Amino acid sequence: MLRFPFEVFLALRYLRPTRNFISVITLISVLGVVLGVGVLIVVISVMSGFDRQLRETLLGFEPHVLITDGYGQPLSNYPEVMERIADFPGVRGAAPVIIGPVMMEIFRSDGSSEVFAPFVRGIHPDFEKTVSTIHEDMLGGATMNFPGRVVYIGRDLARQVNLAQGDTIALHSYGNLKKMREALDSGEKLAIFPDEFVIDGVFDVGYYEFNSNFILLSLWDAQDLYGLGRKNLVHGVQVMVEDPMNAGAVRDKLADHLGKDYYLTTWTERKGELLNAIMVEKNVMFYILFFIMLVAAFGIMGTLIAFVIQKTREIGILKALGAGRAQIMGIFLSQSIFVGVIGVTFGFMLGLAMVSIRNDFLRLMNWLTGFELFPASIYQFTELPALIIPGDIAIICGGAMLMCLLAGIVPSWNAGRLKPVEALRHE
Repeated sequence: MLRFPFEVFLALRYLRPTRNFISVITLISVLGVVLGVGVLIVVISVMSGFDRQLRETLLGFEPHVLITDGYGQPLSNYPEVMERIADFPGVRGAAPVIIGPVMMEIFRSDGSSEVFAPFVRGIHPDFEKTVSTIHEDMLGGATMNFPGRVVYIGRDLARQVNLAQGDTIALHSYGNLKKMREALDSGEKLAIFPDEFVIDGVFDVGYYEFNSNFILLSLWDAQDLYGLGRKNLVHGVQVMVEDPMNAGAVRDKLADHLGKDYYLTTWTERKGELLNAIMVEKNVMFYILFFIMLVAAFGIMGTLIAFVIQKTREIGILKALGAGRAQIMGIFLSQSIFVGVIGVTFGFMLGLAMVSIRNDFLRLMNWLTGFELFPASIYQFTELPALIIPGDIAIICGGAMLMCLLAGIVPSWNAGRLKPVEALRHE
């Protein structure tokens, strides 16, 4: 038969539910720990999932390193640049790119037209596969082969402007609009007709900003659109590196290798503010929600203080029978530990369960409230991502247990200091 020290035995006996106010307070304290641990696990897991999914999405569309002309001009020798960095340590691939805003005009069946201003990204389909995952994000079986004057449009942009595969759009480049404006200012009449393209497919990279603002077209069509075709110019060269987290070091070495005629930026410099904001939000939420467990710890402390007062006579009898101060303290510290273990255990299970059903719960709340609680236009993702990091879980559970233990020190110390005569004086 398993034998417990009498401190643990009494602590377990005192924790048995009884019909008094102390038991109610104890239950509330346990529920406080359960909710604190569970909610904190959910929030930190979701914030970690945001960070991971955002990085993966950005790294699938954004170049890890972008090489442009050091003097702000189009890049005239991109084949040479690509050849120079092809075997550079840490580089996995390189591809030319043309990127910039355009005016997109859509002609409706009723004779009306609408104008939008997305970004175009001119890419070489063969080289692009070495620097991004766009070719894997095509919907409806479309392939990014560019058969003729075609474009590929983001899913959310297609929904916003009511376009589908096979529709025709007209694109006006900023350069052409500027030429017509300059001709008008000089008193001349110049009309440059837009370039018409057929939508050959729709892509979904999983990030609202990209899906709603970008159109893909071939590098040569983008060169014609921006007037760069005759000189074989591009806006820059995209570079994918072996370790995206080490893009800064690779950028510095590439800059030394290529010379001062080129300007290099990393993905963290272009999108780092967004990632830093998510990390700050994660840390702030961690500290704020940790106060839930702090409140629960004060509840445990209040419960034990009331319990010590209620059990003053029993403490006096135990001391009169020879129980030492450490043994009396052990009784109430054991109670605090048991409350912490129960609360952390059930909070851990509650947190994992909530993480597993987070999107089902989100859809239920959307249906009950009648509006979208997690709009993709704000949070960039259509569902709640989550990533359970063992280190974060260990910090949450360990911190909760430590707070529960500390909450029991003051009441147990006061109980250990009671003298038998004073405890039994009024009996």
